[in-house]
Amino acid sequence: MSEKPVEEMTFEEALAELEGVVTRLERGDVALDDSINLYERGARLRARCQQKLAEAEEKVSKITLGDGGQPAGLQPFDAG
Repeated sequence: MSEKPVEEMTFEEALAELEGVVTRLERGDVALDDSINLYERGARLRARCQQKLAEAEEKVSKITLGDGGQPAGLQPFDAG
């Protein structure tokens, strides 16, 4: 089974796989080489989750408020 590239994962996909990686590593029944590979993938998954959270935070901060504090629209989000 081919693993989905981390860069293409949604936050939810990356988090779910990261939880699985942590569980497998905590069990301690994984061969050393596999543990290293799992750790490296886990690090990439963690970075992806952080990236997606930062993007979401930026989007939320772009929400403009109108009179009375009600959301009035969004400012364009520039991820670059």
